[in-house]
Amino acid sequence: MIVQFLGAAQTVTGSMHLVSVNGSRILLDCGLFQGRRAESYERNRTFPFDPSKINAVILSHAHIDHAGNLPNLVKSGFTGPIYSTGATRDLCQVMLYDSAYLQERDIEFLNKRRKDGPPAEPLYTSADVDNTIGQFVGVPYRKSFTVADGVSVKFLDAGHILGSASVLLEIKENRNVLTLGFTGDLGRKDMPILKDPEPMGSPDILISESTYGGRIHEPVADMGKSLLSAVRRTMDRGGKVIIPAFSVGRTQEVVYALFKLFDDEQLSSIPVFVDSPLAVHATDVFRMHPECFDGETLRYLHNDSDPFGFGRLTYIRSVEASKQLNERKGPCVIIAASGMCEGGRILHHLANNVEDPRNTVLIVGFMAEHTLGRRIVERQPEIRIFGEVFRLNAEVVVLNSFSAHAGQDELAGFIGAMDKKKLKQIHLVHGEPAQAEALRTKLKEAGFRDLFIPARGEKAEVRP
Repeated sequence: MIVQFLGAAQTVTGSMHLVSVNGSRILLDCGLFQGRRAESYERNRTFPFDPSKINAVILSHAHIDHAGNLPNLVKSGFTGPIYSTGATRDLCQVMLYDSAYLQERDIEFLNKRRKDGPPAEPLYTSADVDNTIGQFVGVPYRKSFTVADGVSVKFLDAGHILGSASVLLEIKENRNVLTLGFTGDLGRKDMPILKDPEPMGSPDILISESTYGGRIHEPVADMGKSLLSAVRRTMDRGGKVIIPAFSVGRTQEVVYALFKLFDDEQLSSIPVFVDSPLAVHATDVFRMHPECFDGETLRYLHNDSDPFGFGRLTYIRSVEASKQLNERKGPCVIIAASGMCEGGRILHHLANNVEDPRNTVLIVGFMAEHTLGRRIVERQPEIRIFGEVFRLNAEVVVLNSFSAHAGQDELAGFIGAMDKKKLKQIHLVHGEPAQAEALRTKLKEAGFRDLFIPARGEKAEVRP
């Protein structure tokens, strides 16, 4: 068996790993690489393999950096099944159409400004998404299914976003049996809404994310307290709270946390706006999948039929309504995508609000290198939006307690439960080099060996 690391290798984006065994080729995730525009477009457009020769895709979850290049894979010749949980399939149906729409709009804008050369084309269109959705196969958690000769797969709840899964592959090769574990993105215990991550047992080979391999998050129990403090402080100044958040997962968690504060009378009512059509549709999908909810959320659902605030906040759909928010006076909370501030309506809200010291930019997720979000987290005194320079005078608050990724202690605990003697190789992916190296050091101290941080394109051969 050979595993080749083709994305999210020494970076946190573009997850994609190729497993070759028994004459079959199985792709783990097919995400969009997000970074500098020209590099990202070329890297996403061209695959380092023949898509028509891929037998199956195993998808860990619906986030764009894990699923976002699937329509391009199909457009390029892939005709096989895409296996995921049912909730991931339903979220992808929302997210991939949104991704195609945004690409079509971006290319239209770009072509209007081009002065020479042939017109640019989007990576894929809505028609490509139509074909892609038809290739999805939804599979429940913990049900074993065959994907290729000698290869069976089981999804385990990763607790990261709705429908997210860790993947366990049982591989029979030359009368030998090996198990390969892939964490996808691993969530945290005791987070609101979703169930905790399930243990994976003890695979022979592990591919693990390392996004926060060198950081320990604030306790989940402090989530509401930290949010309350930031919102109150901003309200007292008469300012706005601007929250960049991914439309799937983080937006619903922030809304849920805010309304628990309102219900518990810890926070006086304040207008809350979710300025993202995608978040509206994604929240509909959340309501369709209570099987993914933890016990606390199910009890809350029993007592409150509206935990995601449909009747108590304003979901913004139209561009005109979004623009009107910029003219609004007085305190409010505005949640908008994209989560890393690389596109979408959040850019307009930042441009209109970052220079006012009464306002707060509230960061609730990871910001990759070379993104506007990272520059805000670093509190650079000046940031560039739409080509213009703005002074970052607003308060910047980073709430790591909202992270949907396990921290170093949580990753070490998850892996630490595995049998050290059985585990032949650990490959740390989906992390910037310093974070992956910190996790490798931690695992070495715990007695694990054969720990690797693969570069993009690197192969690992696994023998019984």
